[in-house]
Amino acid sequence: MTETTQTQMTPPGRAKPRSPEFRLAADALRGLRQDLFHDAFAYRPLPRMRVDGPVTRRLPQGIRQYAVWTPHAAVAAIGLVAMAAATAEGDGRGGIGLPICVLLALLPVLATLIRPVGAFWFSLAATPVVAVFSDSWSDWPWLPGAFVTHVSVLTVVALRSRPRTAAWMWLLTAAYGLTAETLFGAGHFSDNTMPLLFVSALALLVVTVLHIRRTAEREVTAQQSETAQERSKRALLEERTTIARELHDVVAHHMSVVAIQAEAAPYRVENAPPELEQAFRTIRENAVAALTELRRVLGVVRAEDYEAPDAPQPTLADLDALLANVREAGLTVDKVVTGAVRELPQGVELSAYRIVQEALSNALRHAPGAVARVEIGYVIGGLGLRIVNGPAPATSLEKSTHGAGHGITGMRERVTMLDGEMTTGGTDDGGYEVTVFLPVPAAEEETG
Repeated sequence: MTETTQTQMTPPGRAKPRSPEFRLAADALRGLRQDLFHDAFAYRPLPRMRVDGPVTRRLPQGIRQYAVWTPHAAVAAIGLVAMAAATAEGDGRGGIGLPICVLLALLPVLATLIRPVGAFWFSLAATPVVAVFSDSWSDWPWLPGAFVTHVSVLTVVALRSRPRTAAWMWLLTAAYGLTAETLFGAGHFSDNTMPLLFVSALALLVVTVLHIRRTAEREVTAQQSETAQERSKRALLEERTTIARELHDVVAHHMSVVAIQAEAAPYRVENAPPELEQAFRTIRENAVAALTELRRVLGVVRAEDYEAPDAPQPTLADLDALLANVREAGLTVDKVVTGAVRELPQGVELSAYRIVQEALSNALRHAPGAVARVEIGYVIGGLGLRIVNGPAPATSLEKSTHGAGHGITGMRERVTMLDGEMTTGGTDDGGYEVTVFLPVPAAEEETG
């Protein structure tokens, strides 16, 4: 019996695939190198605190200019606590040991203000140096001053970095502490690596929760801002779609009338010359072609369930009915018309009606029970509108929030499409005013 073993050779120049465990370890080492070794002593000063919060903004201006240094003062206070712990631990120590231990308790904490990752390495390296100058046979390998200093450094650096960096610092601290206990802790009564790891883990857990909460708040804020922008864009597109539908209906109506009149005109003229019949035929063909093209281009904005209204579109002549409905809803409104009333192009009439309708709807929503005034001015070259409402009565306890909140956007779109001008703003008495001018060329007025 012959057994044949086939060995699959890796083609030259092609790397052997790595196991998932190897890739996981490689990624971990890469993260360790990036977080704690790459630019470990980079200069990163602690930024000043913002003073636009709900509490700090209420402080007097003289105090607020110093409140920005609150984080720096807190770190300095922690350094003083570490100094006090080192001083109490070395009361019976003579020579230069005490000053060195006190400085090595303070300096790593202060280093977190400018070089946070470097402060961690500084604190870790200072721990065995402090132990050399100590004659204590307990609290190994973290003397009281080193204990307070290292926990403080871990906490401050974790606040200034991401949670992964805090995890690496905690693991390296555990590795150093357990190694020091195993190799050099034989002559000491007690070891305190586990208490330090427990206290630092609690501190890092709190810091991690704060990081997660801040990240979640930033994401929620960004999402809300994006949602508001998308809602505004959607409202704008919906308003444009509505305007396009209405303009389509208006233009389609007029083009249909032109086509019908052009077709019927030759029959109203006795013995019409062939040239006239051909001219009317051409007018009709062009009107039908324009109507077809208009429906093809603007028909895409219609929803599948949209149906053109059977009744004619509203005009300024229908304002009285609108004002009556508004008065029934609780808004006192007057209408003032100046100038020579004349018929305007249907697009202008429709847009003016919609603008007045939306302005009064806003007044109903935001100032229920107020007094409003609609001014319509027929001037040379166009139409002027002014809709102003006073403040809501003091007896109104709650304002209505019905509506999408994009009425001003829709009015501006209508005015922009007609090359008009529009201004809005509050009045001196606490009300609101909308002023619009819609231009109408003389040629359109004559044919309107």
